[in-house]
Amino acid sequence: MVIRPSGRSTDYISPSFGFGCLYNCSYCYLKRHKPEGLDIATNTVDILTAIDHHSWFADAEKPNQTHEQYITYDISCNEDFALHAKQHEWQKIFGFFRDHSRAMASFATKYVNPALLTFDPKQKVRVRFSLMPIEYSLMLEPNTSNIWHRIYAINDFIEAGYDVHINFSPVIVGKDWLDKYRLLFAMVDTVVKPEYKDRVKAEVIFMTHNEQKHKYNLKHNLPGEDLLWVPQVQESKVSQYGGTNIRYKHDVKAEYIRQWTAVHDEVIPWNTIRYIF
Repeated sequence: MVIRPSGRSTDYISPSFGFGCLYNCSYCYLKRHKPEGLDIATNTVDILTAIDHHSWFADAEKPNQTHEQYITYDISCNEDFALHAKQHEWQKIFGFFRDHSRAMASFATKYVNPALLTFDPKQKVRVRFSLMPIEYSLMLEPNTSNIWHRIYAINDFIEAGYDVHINFSPVIVGKDWLDKYRLLFAMVDTVVKPEYKDRVKAEVIFMTHNEQKHKYNLKHNLPGEDLLWVPQVQESKVSQYGGTNIRYKHDVKAEYIRQWTAVHDEVIPWNTIRYIF
């Protein structure tokens, strides 16, 4: 029952309701640890009890950029909760957060699950729809909900009672990448209803790849390694969990962030960037 600090996307990361993913995205960090399959926790009440007890003594200062009032918990750090929802007691989990006076749930997803629209969490569950240019998505995250579907779902989920943000992750640099992101931003600007634009914030995470995942992708002929593994503009970093990762070089990345942000702010200035790295 370990509840870990998060610090950027949420205040904390909850114990895992699930571990693994039934998608097979080329860049997935989780696949470094569990290449195949999905494990589902059977002690849902125990996990919720641990979150409840933790929330009363949590030292997250409010307001902060994760939320003005509630202590936020990422309930899907090790899976795609929306994709696997039918494996979970998801109504019980969402109901717990809806009715809790201090805690709020959050999760990122690449799947538009219409079943979730039947539940009104009263703004106490945040869905972060992951977005990237269509060309990258088709190559790197096969079988996920298409990008247009995810963007249209922003309105639908807000109207159903969810707090909805955008997760621009991973941001990938390649040929004409800024043009691709400009088109993505224009799609977002066109689809999100004007009355919702002040609610939809963003988190932005530039791509980090992993040596073991790189080798796995090559062995299994997964596409996109020419986009993900580019040593001439990347540097090695050992993760806090001991993995050998590769990320954009510090000075190069700073310029990438500047360029990406300039295009973002030109096309969708209403989309507040909560954090970017």
